[in-house]
Amino acid sequence: MKSILITGGAGFIGSHLVRHFLNHYPAYRILNLDKLTYAGNLSNLSDVTDKPNYHFLQADICDFERMREIFSQYAVEGVIHLAAESHVDRSITDPFSFARTNVMGTLNLLQAAREQWGDRKEGRLFYHVSTDEVYGALPLEGPLFTEESRYEPHSPYSASKASSDHFVRAFHDTYGLPVVISNCSNNYGPNQYPEKLIPLFIQNIRNNMPLPVYGKGENVRDWLYVEDHARAIDLIFHRGRVGETYNIGGWNEWRNIDLIRLLIKTVDRQLGRPAGASDHLITYVTDRAGHDLRYAIDATKLKRELGWEPSLQFEEGIEKTVRWYLDQQEWLDEIAARQHSFL
Repeated sequence: MKSILITGGAGFIGSHLVRHFLNHYPAYRILNLDKLTYAGNLSNLSDVTDKPNYHFLQADICDFERMREIFSQYAVEGVIHLAAESHVDRSITDPFSFARTNVMGTLNLLQAAREQWGDRKEGRLFYHVSTDEVYGALPLEGPLFTEESRYEPHSPYSASKASSDHFVRAFHDTYGLPVVISNCSNNYGPNQYPEKLIPLFIQNIRNNMPLPVYGKGENVRDWLYVEDHARAIDLIFHRGRVGETYNIGGWNEWRNIDLIRLLIKTVDRQLGRPAGASDHLITYVTDRAGHDLRYAIDATKLKRELGWEPSLQFEEGIEKTVRWYLDQQEWLDEIAARQHSFL
C-alpha cells in the first residue's frame, strides 16, 4: 500500500482530510501523525479509526530523529503537511513556539523526505498546506490575493508560515524535492477548536456570554467550508503540477460584524429564541496588534486547472455548522476538560 503521511491529522482541517482520504482511497495506508497538543483530538476521527488502512502515530514534528524513523519505517511516499500552530493571538504572546513548530518542524519533515526519497522522486510528493495570511492585508476594495501576490506577513503566525513556505520552495529549487503548496482562506465547519471565531461565538451566544468584536468589526475574511478544502487538497495532491502554488478560497467575503450578526440570527433561531434576542451580547473591544484589514483569495487558477469550486453557499454551511455545535455538547465538554489539562 502507498503510505501517505498526514501531519496534524487529529486537528480541525487534518481530521476532515484524514477522513476524506480513508473514505475515498482504501488502497492508501493513511498515517495520521499528531503531537496531540491542546488542539488535537482523536475523537474527531472516532468514526473511521477502525478502518484497516488507518494508522495513528503520536509524534512531534520538531523531533527530527523520530521523523526520519517514521519515513523509513513506513516507506512514506506522500506527505500532506498541516501540523502547525495557527492561532494569531497565541502567536503574539508566544512567537517562539510558532517558529519552532511552523518553521523548524517543516524543515525537519522536508529533510526527512529528502533523505528517504533520495533520487527516487517519481510518484513522491511533499504537499505543504499554508495560509492566505502570508500575503499580508488587502484594502477594503480592490484585487484579491493571487498566487503571484507578494509575501508581506504581519503577525508572528503569518511570518512563521511564510518562512515555512520559503523552505518548501527552496527544497524544490535546491534539491529537486517534488513539492506543491496551497494557501487557503479561513476555514469553518465541524470539529474546529473553540478558540476560533465561529465555534467560540456559537458557544457564547448559546450561553449568553459577551461576543468580543475587535475594533468596529470591519475586518473582512474569506470563508471556506472545511470539507470543500479537503476536496481541494485531494485534487491538488493527485493532479496539481509539481512546484506550483494553488490558492484555495471560498469566493465568500464577510465583514466580521456581519458574520457575527448572521451567527446570532442562526443560533437564536435554532434554539427557538426570538429574533434579535442575543444582539446585546456584541461587545466592541480594543483591536489586536497587527490585525490585517482584509483577506480574500482568488481561486481562479484552481478552478481553471483542476475544476474545483466550493460546493456550499455560506448560509447553508453556517446552518450545518451551528447545528453541529449545538448538538455536540459532549464533544465541547471533553474539549473544556482537555484544555484544563494543558494549562
